[in-house]
Amino acid sequence: MADAELPAAANSPGAVKQPTRPRLLSVLGPGLITGASDDDPSGIATYSQAGAQFGYNLGWVMLFSWPLMCAIQEISARIGRVTGRGIAGNLKRHYPRPVLYTLISLLIVANTINIGADLGAMAAALKLVVGGPHLLWVAGFALLSLTLETFVRYSRYVSVLKWLTLSLFAYVGVALTVHIPWGEVALRLVVPHITLTAGYLTVVVAILGTTISPYLFFWQAEEEVEEVKERKGAVPLNRAPEQAPTEFRRIRWDTYIGMGFSNLVALFIILTTAATLHAQGITDIETSAQAAEALRPIAGPYVFLIFALGIIGTGLLALPVLASSTAYAVGETLGTHVGLARKVGRAKAFYGVIAGATLVGAAMNFTSLDPVKALFYSAVLNGVVAVPIMAMMLLMASRNDVMGSFTLSRPMKAVGWLTTLVMGVAAIGMFATM
Repeated sequence: MADAELPAAANSPGAVKQPTRPRLLSVLGPGLITGASDDDPSGIATYSQAGAQFGYNLGWVMLFSWPLMCAIQEISARIGRVTGRGIAGNLKRHYPRPVLYTLISLLIVANTINIGADLGAMAAALKLVVGGPHLLWVAGFALLSLTLETFVRYSRYVSVLKWLTLSLFAYVGVALTVHIPWGEVALRLVVPHITLTAGYLTVVVAILGTTISPYLFFWQAEEEVEEVKERKGAVPLNRAPEQAPTEFRRIRWDTYIGMGFSNLVALFIILTTAATLHAQGITDIETSAQAAEALRPIAGPYVFLIFALGIIGTGLLALPVLASSTAYAVGETLGTHVGLARKVGRAKAFYGVIAGATLVGAAMNFTSLDPVKALFYSAVLNGVVAVPIMAMMLLMASRNDVMGSFTLSRPMKAVGWLTTLVMGVAAIGMFATM
């Protein structure tokens, strides 16, 4: 997809010092972490359910959704990098407050439920491996995540999150240890078997909702804002257009690789559960830990252990993304200081929201509420909520008073609206067949 016309060369005096073709490790950042956090325990549960219930018939969704996911995440990143503000901050400046408050409220609900479900899944996975009380592990993971987000310097914490992305390779390894009919898989990827039933469409919407999720839009935009604050010489592109060629190239590489990594891992989870659970007639999987436990007698203790430990690693990666994206959105809405790069004393409300979202999510596991069922429907809710948020993002990114000379090119705008249309049609189809 072509970039918008760029007003100045990358080697202008004000440009950020970077090689013309950035080294791979130097450009992987917000996009990589965003993509990896997409395969959180709740996502693993959704992908496991898809594989267990429908076998290889839903793998095509991961291939189909990759370019759509890349486009919408790149648009998110551009909004943050160009304006120096996140999604909520730009909505507040340019659109009516009821629109802002409605979208942010839906984001808060979905994120908090996700946090609770992820903590429960991580605790269940650890209990499967080492035993111990489930609720103690829930509290422990919540406190660990809060401590890291609050007291570890942002740049160091980001490097930790990058290393945690390696935990996702566990699912690639698991898939390679079981028998998968690759010929059938390849056929189903390009010639999908689609059934217009409520169950099938609900799972499709859940996959799209957990893959193209609103919290990812907010997180990647805000991390581009954080990058501006942390990197010497970097300023919003609407104030330093000469930095645009290098920055847009970095964002594109980062986003495409991060989203590709995310969808590849998700595909391997679907294939693993299809080759094992679905093949054995086990079609009702509600949690990622349940998927791990079901794999033990079928695929052996080694596969079970890797699958379970992967749940913990991906959860540690996803929790800060979910909690921080909530805090960024609330902070920009209320006009308070935001940013993981800020110390606690300089952003009390921001860290208060992170703590509140994490603790409320953890508390869900101490009540009679069923976070497992809430989890699946939060993925469906994400799929529905994503539609108006993406529409607002596309409208913002097409406005000169928001993006200056960096409004979206026609190809990128077309793919963005196609993504919004696909999500909308999937949601309508789900409700129509219920």
